[in-house]
Amino acid sequence: MKKTITVLVVVAVILILFLITGPFYVIEEGEQAVVIRFGRIISIEQEAGLKIKVPFVDNVNKFPKKILAWDGESQRIPTKENQFIWVDTTARWKITDPKLFYESVGSITGAHSRLDDVIDSAVRKIVSRNSLVEAVRNSNVINEIARPSVYQAGAEIEGEEAEALGIDTTIVYDEILKGRAVLSDEVFQESSIITPQYGIELIDIIIRQIKYSDELTESVYRRMIAERNQIAQAFRSDGEGKKAAILGEMQRELLSIQSGAYREAQTIKGEADAQAAAIYANTYNRSPDFYEFWKAIESYRTMLPKFRKTLTTEPEYFRYLYDQAGR
Repeated sequence: MKKTITVLVVVAVILILFLITGPFYVIEEGEQAVVIRFGRIISIEQEAGLKIKVPFVDNVNKFPKKILAWDGESQRIPTKENQFIWVDTTARWKITDPKLFYESVGSITGAHSRLDDVIDSAVRKIVSRNSLVEAVRNSNVINEIARPSVYQAGAEIEGEEAEALGIDTTIVYDEILKGRAVLSDEVFQESSIITPQYGIELIDIIIRQIKYSDELTESVYRRMIAERNQIAQAFRSDGEGKKAAILGEMQRELLSIQSGAYREAQTIKGEADAQAAAIYANTYNRSPDFYEFWKAIESYRTMLPKFRKTLTTEPEYFRYLYDQAGR
């Protein structure tokens, strides 16, 4: 009896130790596993559920079966024009062959490192052989947008006036042949050729962000300043032209006013002279002697202040100085 109890206890202990060491493992939904025994892959588990392994002998390496994200570091890459830009790329991928994945990269960290090499290389290759606008823009829709002229001075400057000022009021941006989406597809195609050898399938690759480098940013700012200076100069030229036209019109109106005023003044003066002459004639007819005396006095008042010296006062002109009768 005691021997039987002892056997049962030993069996129970062995069973407990067997259970404690974990002969069972669980594959969750969205997981897959590679079972390793003495360094060799003995099975691949891709279905969810309760699984059995040999304790102390089998090692289970679990990997995600769902779609994973890869975010690369921004790269400073030269474009076809040798203008440097920072390119930020992201991708989605999944493990399609756990056995090959385990043998080639071993872990998710190793997969990210390998994807860094593959995708970054493809991005550098594709971006460097295309122009800047291909990476920055995605379509030519910007040239299809109807917009008013940016050259405005109270009203839009268009047509012949714009041509006279040397202003092109139509804004046309460089045409693109591919665009960022196509470049992303090219990077995807380039990378997809390599990743299957690691048991990885790429879902997509997207060029997420493009930033100008410091040198290119400065160049863009200088170009923007030059364009705005050109617009300002056009405004100044237009303003100077309008100023000259206004001043010319003002001068013409001034001359017209002055001419009219002079003509009116001369008319009034002529009428006054005529009236004065009539008065003088009437006065002369009434008293010729007084008229001659008065005219002589007026002449003295005008002429004598201009004399510096007088040698004689005997001429007929000075007769009223000594005798009001002029004799």
